[in-house]
Amino acid sequence: MWVWILFIAIVLVFLALDLGVFNRKEHVIKSKEAGIWTAVWVTVALSFSGVIYWLFSSGLVENPTGLTPNNAVLKYVTGYLIELSLSIDNVFVIAVIFSAFKIPPIYQHRVLFWGILGAIVFRGLMIVFGVALITKFEWIIYVFGVFLLWTAYKMLKSDDTDFDPKKSLVFRQLKKIYPITGTIHGNHFFVKRMGIKAATPLFVALIVIELTDVLFALDSIPAILAITADPFIVFSSNILAILGLRSMYFLISRMLEKFRYINYSLVVILAFVGLKMLFSHQIELPEWVSLTVISVALVAGVVASLAIPQKKEVLKE
Repeated sequence: MWVWILFIAIVLVFLALDLGVFNRKEHVIKSKEAGIWTAVWVTVALSFSGVIYWLFSSGLVENPTGLTPNNAVLKYVTGYLIELSLSIDNVFVIAVIFSAFKIPPIYQHRVLFWGILGAIVFRGLMIVFGVALITKFEWIIYVFGVFLLWTAYKMLKSDDTDFDPKKSLVFRQLKKIYPITGTIHGNHFFVKRMGIKAATPLFVALIVIELTDVLFALDSIPAILAITADPFIVFSSNILAILGLRSMYFLISRMLEKFRYINYSLVVILAFVGLKMLFSHQIELPEWVSLTVISVALVAGVVASLAIPQKKEVLKE
C-alpha cells in the first residue's frame, strides 16, 4: 500500500511544481518549451520502467498476476505506449474545445492543469473498477474486446470536424446550472455579475474537457487491460501518460494538419488490442509482439503524414 501512496504523492509533487514553480507566471507555451517538457515526461515515464523492475524483483508491490520482473517491465512499456498514443486523439478534441470557447493560449495551460488533475481521480476509479470486473468476471474481457473493435470502427468512419462543444449535452446542462459569461475574465473560472455567480468560458472548457476525457478513458482503460490486469502497472502507465498530455498538446496542436494519418494508427492499435482480448484464451502472444505492433503503427502514421503530400483541392470555376 505504501508504494501506491508514495507514487501518488510524487505525482502530486510534480503537479505542484508545474503550476507553482515552472508555470507560476502564466505565459504562452511555445513549441520549443513544449518539446523540452514532452521529452522530460517521456524520459521520466520510460525511466520508471527501472522502478517497475525493482519493485517486482524485490516483492515490494503486490503481484496478483504473478509477473516476472522482465514481463512486468514489458507490460508497463507497452501499456504506456498505448495510453500515450490514444492521448493523441485527446489533443485533436482539446484543440476543438479551446477554439469553440475562444480560450486564449495564455490560459490554456491552466485549464489543462486542472483538467488533468481531475482526470487522474476519474481514471484511478475506472482502473480499480475495470480490474475488479476482469478479476471477478472473466467473460467481461470479451465485452471489452468487442467494445474496442466497435470504437476502432467508429474512429475509422467518424469526422472530428463534426464535433461542436457548444451543441453538446454537457454545455446545455451547464447553462441550466450557472449563467455563462460571453467573455474571458482573466484566469478566473467564476466571476460575480450583479451579485450573481457566473461561469466563464474557462470553466466551461474545463468541464467539457474533463467529461470528454472520461469518454476517452472508456477506450484507453480496456485497451491497457488487454495487456495486463496488474493494477499498479495499469495505474502508473496511465497516469504518467496523462502527465505528459499537456506538453504534448502544446507541441503538436499547432501541427494537427501534418499528422492527418495518425488517426489510422490509433484505429490499428485499438483493433489489435480488441482482437487480443477476444482471442486471449486461444492465443497467447509474447509481449514483444504487442510492443512491436503498437510502435510500428505509430511510426507508420507519423512517417505517412510527413512523407505523403497533402492533396490540394481544385477549385471549379
